[in-house]
Amino acid sequence: MLFGLLSTPLTLSAQTSSSGVEQTWRNANDTVGSLKRGHADVLKWEQANVPPQAVQSPVAEGLKLLTVEDVTRQAWRNHRDLAPSLARLGAANVELVASGHWTEVDPGLQRKVDDMDEVLHVAVQARKAWLQALAARQAVPAYQAIMDAADAASELGQRMVKVGNWSALQQARVQLVQSSAKMKLTRAHYAATQTLASLVKTLGLTGTVASVTLAETLPEVPPQLVPLDAWQKKALAIQAQLPEAERLRNRANIDMALAAYQASHALAKGSRDEMKTREFISEETTLHYNGMLSSVWDLLGEARNQSQAAIDAIGAQRDFWLAETDLQWVLQGGEPDSFVSLGGGSDAAAPAAH
Repeated sequence: MLFGLLSTPLTLSAQTSSSGVEQTWRNANDTVGSLKRGHADVLKWEQANVPPQAVQSPVAEGLKLLTVEDVTRQAWRNHRDLAPSLARLGAANVELVASGHWTEVDPGLQRKVDDMDEVLHVAVQARKAWLQALAARQAVPAYQAIMDAADAASELGQRMVKVGNWSALQQARVQLVQSSAKMKLTRAHYAATQTLASLVKTLGLTGTVASVTLAETLPEVPPQLVPLDAWQKKALAIQAQLPEAERLRNRANIDMALAAYQASHALAKGSRDEMKTREFISEETTLHYNGMLSSVWDLLGEARNQSQAAIDAIGAQRDFWLAETDLQWVLQGGEPDSFVSLGGGSDAAAPAAH
């Protein structure tokens, strides 16, 4: 929303109505094209045309996977052959694994419970697929916000060309930004569809679930990491249960998992701090605009920057939880095919390596 953005701080929400936003941009730009006094008339128009609040449609009911426990238990249901192993594991330990507290489970159970490794492997695959689907869906509104800002800039530029305030070259540059935003939004929508389909398939529910309700956001990243010596103590406990060859592989996996865990946490914290800074800049830019100290282009640019910061933060948050999953798994003797790639949050809508 061009003029709604101009008068209030810029925020991102999964409940944002993109169709309402787009129509407001169009109405705003139609008006801007006829203005002769520039910024003063824009501000006057804004004060007289406050857009209505967006309306959120109800979410369709279906399978609810709101927590890591929900998705883990659902995955186990599709593996009936694991029922004896889960029974022998005991209700308390099953709860620890389902809720993601694997390091609290006695590593000695790896040698006492048949198919314990498969119990954990199924849980890992389900948890990772759930995290990927959550992140991809959560990123879509941010990509949509970038698209809305690009659309607004393009239409505003067209009006300015028509009244002789802009050249065709200036408009062409804006159109390139719009084209790039459109392609990224298309990829984001596809990634959300793809990762949800992958989740449903991982759970063995392909063709049986009409709709899946996920959590609104990824879990919050803990402010502090578990001390390194605590992880090392757990590592020694599992290695004491393993044959020598497996012990060497496990030690190498733990070193890699710890490196990914620590780096991903640092990146997640950094992205969160950057997001806060972007929010401050957006608020200040809005105030400057309302005081006629900055232009509408500054405001649109900050709208895009804030949305991109949100995408980066979602990607970093997802990567931390993927790394944390791998770390807990190797501390139970697991062997991930690969560890998370920390290539940057800009790929928040795309599946990460795991």
